[in-house]
Amino acid sequence: MLKFVVVLSFVACALAGTIPEGMVRLSDDLSGRIVGGTPTTISSFPWQISLQRSGSHSCGGSIYSSNIIVTAAHCLQSVSASILRIRSGSTYWNSGGVLVSVSTFKTHEGYIASTYSNDIAIIKLASSLSFSSTTRAIGLATITPPSGASAVVSGWGTLSSGSRSIPRQLQYVGVDIIDRSRCASSSFRYGSEVKPGMVCAAAIGKDACQGDSGGPLVSGGVLVGVVSWGYGCAAARYPGVYTDVPTYHSWIVEKANSI
Repeated sequence: MLKFVVVLSFVACALAGTIPEGMVRLSDDLSGRIVGGTPTTISSFPWQISLQRSGSHSCGGSIYSSNIIVTAAHCLQSVSASILRIRSGSTYWNSGGVLVSVSTFKTHEGYIASTYSNDIAIIKLASSLSFSSTTRAIGLATITPPSGASAVVSGWGTLSSGSRSIPRQLQYVGVDIIDRSRCASSSFRYGSEVKPGMVCAAAIGKDACQGDSGGPLVSGGVLVGVVSWGYGCAAARYPGVYTDVPTYHSWIVEKANSI
């Protein structure tokens, strides 16, 4: 089972008491926390935001500038800007910091829902954030780290695949980068599902999960990935798959300047 599902689909199933079969994307539910992770505070991850639909957490995101957020395209399917808000500057998704309305957003023109290719988007806020020790932008990586490089992923996603309990406090977990060619090799089980523009990361018993989609994968102090998809959460030989930020560096910069 894929670990990420579009928010509204997941929410509808959660309310009905069922878990959808098939693809379940990390960002789209209201559930739990990072698998194998540790509670943390926003001062350690001041670029992290909670993307919310109609008052409920749905995805993560990263502050690119005072009024631009980077997230995953699949987090913004079948939704209007009018029901979106972001909370920044808080350890807790449901209180503290500031809650800011969304003016508009732009998903990648080449996004393909069936494969999660080009799973990148930017959000323009209705008002600018004030930077502080708990709210600041993160730079974009220009080079994909090599396999084995240390990275960290953060968010308010689930404790395990299919979980529906949501933590209030931000979580993080350390993982290791697995470059695209290795992730698509026989060492793992994705094969050709890992497309250009994707990068993987994993550690034993550690992963992002439902509710983390769109959130940051950080290595060397810069944003290297955006939580995108995967089979299960922390499943053996199925690393988490992320949108490779260096591949989309120019797209992010161009759209951020023109949106």
